[in-house]
Amino acid sequence: MSARMSDVLAMLERLVAFDTISRNSNLDLIDFVKGWLARHGVESLLVQSDDGTKANLLATVGPAVPGGVVLSGHTDVVPVEGQPWTSDPFRVVERSGRLYGRGTCDMKAFLAIALALVPEMRGLKRPIHLALSYDEEIGCRGAPRLIEAMLGQLPRPAAVIVGEPTEMRVISAHKGIAVLRTVVTGHEAHSSQTHRGVSAVTTAARLITHLDDLARQRAQDGPFSDGFEPPYTTIHVGTVHGGTAVNIISRECSFQWDVRSISEDGPEAILEGFREYCRTVVEPPMRRIGPGSGVTTELLVEAPALAHEDHNPAIELACRLAAVDTTGRVPFAAEAGLFQRAGLPSVICGPGSIDQAHQPDEFITLEQVRAGLGFQRRLIDALS
Repeated sequence: MSARMSDVLAMLERLVAFDTISRNSNLDLIDFVKGWLARHGVESLLVQSDDGTKANLLATVGPAVPGGVVLSGHTDVVPVEGQPWTSDPFRVVERSGRLYGRGTCDMKAFLAIALALVPEMRGLKRPIHLALSYDEEIGCRGAPRLIEAMLGQLPRPAAVIVGEPTEMRVISAHKGIAVLRTVVTGHEAHSSQTHRGVSAVTTAARLITHLDDLARQRAQDGPFSDGFEPPYTTIHVGTVHGGTAVNIISRECSFQWDVRSISEDGPEAILEGFREYCRTVVEPPMRRIGPGSGVTTELLVEAPALAHEDHNPAIELACRLAAVDTTGRVPFAAEAGLFQRAGLPSVICGPGSIDQAHQPDEFITLEQVRAGLGFQRRLIDALS
């Protein structure tokens, strides 16, 4: 039985209809996928979060032998609030060859293609493993458990293809991400007596400026890694919260920041240097006024970079299926680095453009869906 384009689009409509914004549960979508696979004789393993509100799904189509290929994708999407959508974000709408809806591009189309093709996978001689994760958009939180289960319970696969939107370009490297939260504790006083207080807000501002200086230094001096845009590690402060009233010297201020790192310049040294700067330069004058003052920084989530590897079987396979002989690099983080760290050859290749991801009126073109369908069909042929 061959999946038609209409079958893929129907599957995409079903997946987009599930509101899987990262703050929500993804269990309704996972239950739907589990039921779909069961109707085709495929069993699923669920790997749940600690609170049981979310789950990864792992399923093997074909014989339980080594040398298969993992098709990996995340089920969560980013929020839609505050964005000027012109149609319902959780309903696929076609206009002028584009399919609009949250997740159409990032990255439910890749999953829809794989699921629609399950009936065509009956003749596989090496398996296709479907790996659906949760909470990728907020730090790849679900993937480590998924990978642990994969290594513990499946015959070792030969390659992992992560279907992030690359316009079907073969991507051999991506940046890593570390998300951090810094909390500044000051010493309250009346705002007319600044000599008696330690402003958490002012101190946080100094620290944010320090991080910006570090970011500018890397932009100027590197280290650099060709192929990335930009070709260096970036540091960015995204949110700031602090203070209680304009006439109170603030006791607390916090900010969250991220490091998007090339493999040659990981976040560990940046965090260690930042903590040392706080300890030796910032905190001593704070504590002379308020002994309880200080700065703490917590690493919230971290996902490693995907480093380019020569003679990587995943890259070689993806290039063959995509009929290309070149690879690229992307600045966004993905789960491929986690698979690589676990010793599994990995690559990124999927339909859609990252330029549309996270945008209002997110879309994928019908042309890209067809390209992704052809890619996965050639994978089935290669394993059959």
